[in-house]
Amino acid sequence: MARLAVIGNISIDHRVYIDGRRGAALGGAALHIALAATRAGLAARPVSLIGTDLAGLNAHPQLARLDLTGVATTTGASASFTLTYDADGNVTRTDADYGAATGLTSHALRHLANQHDDAYHVCCRHPLEVARVLHALPSRRFSLDFTLPSAPMNIAAATPYLPQAGAVFVNSAEYEVLAGLFPVASLAVIVVSDGPRPTRLLRRGRLVTTTTPPTTAAVELAGAGDTLTGTFLASRAAGLDEASALREAVAAASSHTTGPALTLPGAD
Repeated sequence: MARLAVIGNISIDHRVYIDGRRGAALGGAALHIALAATRAGLAARPVSLIGTDLAGLNAHPQLARLDLTGVATTTGASASFTLTYDADGNVTRTDADYGAATGLTSHALRHLANQHDDAYHVCCRHPLEVARVLHALPSRRFSLDFTLPSAPMNIAAATPYLPQAGAVFVNSAEYEVLAGLFPVASLAVIVVSDGPRPTRLLRRGRLVTTTTPPTTAAVELAGAGDTLTGTFLASRAAGLDEASALREAVAAASSHTTGPALTLPGAD
């Protein structure tokens, strides 16, 4: 069976929404993407480094189907992020305490040297040293995503490797940054989400297809974009064409916003 490795953070996320709601949950792009891919039928594992405060991850009931063999535990606290969202579910501010994730780059490089996966997705977000990880990937199938607060720095770091990426996932604001720094016509596929507005798929800079999300009563915005990414990758791996894969991905992301957050290990 094909397997996807998702290199990035697993974290404790403190969310701040525009309507004043706040909450803490288990998060991180690598976790959400790998979990969405698994739910869509593709074996996937996050490649992440956590602290002892998340040591109960293996027994987490919401992660029962997820392969956690790429997750290592080290002393200290896990990465912790305070994420501020706008009305469309886009992160407008990130305050970070990287904790154990400061060792993520070394952990990822060890995984790449010692393990084999059929495809890789790299979450180009701090504190990962993007250029070092991507340097180990050009001969392998890989895709990328970015997040707005660190997009300029990480897009610049990824520039030599972007033409080899199978797909790049961004939201509309991140796409503007990407287009300002790199010739998007050189990229195989770009998936651009835009909150409740149509999600676009561009091939070599040209619009191929769009899908409009259904209207939902959103409860949980964190992880929606990552759910789209993981579902799209799984759908393409299953043989769906790009338009069908995008429809599946948008539907999964919309459904994600109506469900509960991932609880922290040990939470009632």
